[in-house]
Amino acid sequence: MPKKACSLLSGGKDSTYALHKAVDFGYEISCIASIKPKRNDSYMFHFPFVELTNLQTESMGLKEIHYLLNISGEKEKEVEELYNELYKIKKINDFDTLVIGGIASQYQLKRFEYLARKLNVNLFDPQWGKDPIKYMYELIDYNISFIITQITTYGIPIDFLGIKVDKNVLKKLVDLSKLYGFHIAFEGGEAETFVINAPLFKKGICLEAYRKKISEFEYSLVPKKAFLCDNAEIILNNY
Repeated sequence: MPKKACSLLSGGKDSTYALHKAVDFGYEISCIASIKPKRNDSYMFHFPFVELTNLQTESMGLKEIHYLLNISGEKEKEVEELYNELYKIKKINDFDTLVIGGIASQYQLKRFEYLARKLNVNLFDPQWGKDPIKYMYELIDYNISFIITQITTYGIPIDFLGIKVDKNVLKKLVDLSKLYGFHIAFEGGEAETFVINAPLFKKGICLEAYRKKISEFEYSLVPKKAFLCDNAEIILNNY
């Protein structure tokens, strides 16, 4: 009997890859939960583009088991709120494993371990502790196709917003991370990403968006249109 997993999906590279690895390890995905915090400074959950996870799950044929959860985003309170939501989901779509995409955040790991214990399920975090540079190349080799949707650190120019991160782009980011000291896998929230194509996707995601400067070193990609298409494509407008 296959193990049943509920995968947390923000839409970014890490959670999407974790879902894929769960399938590789023989898990049956019984539910997918995407979390939208009301606050933009949540310690636990990344929110840019989270509404577009519906396109990702539709592309994977998993839209019927996808839940978009609204929580406060307040420190610690958000963990209990997520527990309550997952407890309700578990009654409908039973699972024995919670899938997350953490790499190095002990803060997040401890709270997900707490959630798993409280739900009486296992925790599956396939990329935990990996070398960040090797991990980023691993994503590309696995055909996780992603773009940067938000920058919140000094050292990453606005020109990187909305550009597919291939090996050439990644090499530039590695050089910048060594120069300016940001985490190359963005584990500290230095940037956020969105996956536009992946092995489990039956279609890619086409996106029309524009770049917006928020502050001196903070930039966001603002989506105007997003839809499923044969070839994932990003159209950047001036506004």
